[in-house]
Amino acid sequence: MSESFSLSSANTHEVFNQSPPFAGLNQWIGDPLLRRIADVLPDNTQSGAQSHAAWCSQSETLEMARLANRHLPVLKTHDAKGNRIDQVEFHPAWHAFMRKSVSLGLHCSIWDDDPAERGLRNLARATRFFLSSGVEAGHLCPITMTNAAIAAMMGDSDIVAQWLPRIRSRKYDPSHNFALNKTGLTLGMGMTEKQGGTDVRANTTRAVPAGDGLWSLTGHKWFMSAPMCDAFLVLAQMDGKGNETGLSCFLVPRILPDGKPNALRFQRLKDKLGNRSNASSEVEFHSALAWPVGEPGRGVPTIIEMVTLTRLDCAVSSAGLMRISLAEAIHHVRHRMVSGKLLADQPLMQRVLADMAIDMAAATALTFRLAQSFDRAGANPAEAAYARLM
Repeated sequence: MSESFSLSSANTHEVFNQSPPFAGLNQWIGDPLLRRIADVLPDNTQSGAQSHAAWCSQSETLEMARLANRHLPVLKTHDAKGNRIDQVEFHPAWHAFMRKSVSLGLHCSIWDDDPAERGLRNLARATRFFLSSGVEAGHLCPITMTNAAIAAMMGDSDIVAQWLPRIRSRKYDPSHNFALNKTGLTLGMGMTEKQGGTDVRANTTRAVPAGDGLWSLTGHKWFMSAPMCDAFLVLAQMDGKGNETGLSCFLVPRILPDGKPNALRFQRLKDKLGNRSNASSEVEFHSALAWPVGEPGRGVPTIIEMVTLTRLDCAVSSAGLMRISLAEAIHHVRHRMVSGKLLADQPLMQRVLADMAIDMAAATALTFRLAQSFDRAGANPAEAAYARLM
C-alpha cells in the first residue's frame, strides 16, 4: 500500500444539501409563544427554563436520548444463581435523564412549600416538562406518575407523613432498597387487567387482611409502566369484614421493610411502538403485601386524583413533542434545496409548515391554559370546572 494513501482519498462522495446537526438550538429562545405564556412566572423560573432548554439542546444530551431509546430496558427475572429478583436493567442514559428531571423537581414541584412559585406551580412545572419532552419523553412516565401519585395519597395522613419528604427529595436513588430507607422515591400505578382494560371495576385482583394494617394482594395487572418504581398505587377488590369490601386503592412497595422483594412477579416487558426507553410490564401479585390508601370501596375516586394529573402531563408532553417536531422540520427545510430553491421558500412547503405551526400553537396555548386552571382551581369554582372538563 502506498504511504501516500489516506482515508479521504477513498471517499466516494461529499455529503451536501443536508441540514447540519440539530444540536445547539435553544428551544426557549426560539419559542416566542412559550416565553409569552411563561411571562407571568418569576424571573428565576424563566431563567431556569432557559438554562434547561440549553441543556436539552446540547449534542451530549441528544446523544443520551438516542442511547436510551436504542438500548432498551431488559427484564431480569432471576440472578446468576437462580434467585428471583424481578429487576429491569436500564441503560445509563436513562438514569441520567431521571437524575436530571428529579433534580429539577419535575416529579414533585407542585407539592413544594417554597413560596417562589406559589399560585403558579403547575404552570412553572409544565414549562420545564414541555422542554424535557422534546428531548426524551420516555423517562417522564415515572416522573409524572410520582408527581400525580401524591394527589391520591393526600387523603392518608400517616402515609403522607412518612412518604412525602422522600418523594419531594431532589435526589434520584435507583437502589433496590425499601422506600423509607432511600434518599429519593419514584411511584407508579397499576389499574388495567386483561379482562377489563379501561373498565377497572371489572378488576379481579383480590386483597385480604394480612395483619398489622397490611393487606395481601393476589392477581395481576396487564399494564404497569416503570416497574422499577419504589411503590405502586394499585386497585384491588377488598375482601375484608364490615365495610372493608369493594374496589379499593393500595400502596404496594416493590421492596419490603426487611429488604426482601415483595411478591411482584414481572412476566414480560411490552414491545411498544413508541415510548421505548421506558419499560412497561405485565405483572402478577403472589400475595404481595400492601397498605390501603383512602376509604374502602372508594378505589376509583381515590386513584382518579392521580389519573387527572397524569392526563395533564400527557397533554403537556404531546404539545412539547409537536413543538420539537416543528422545530426540526423548519431547521431541515431552511438548509435543504430542491430544484435549486430552498424548501423553506417553496409555497407548498410553507403551507405544510404553517399548518403544523397552527396546530402546535393551539395545542400549546390550550395545554398551558389548562395548567393554569389547575393552579387556580382551589380558589375559583369556574377554574375548577374548566380543569375538570378539559
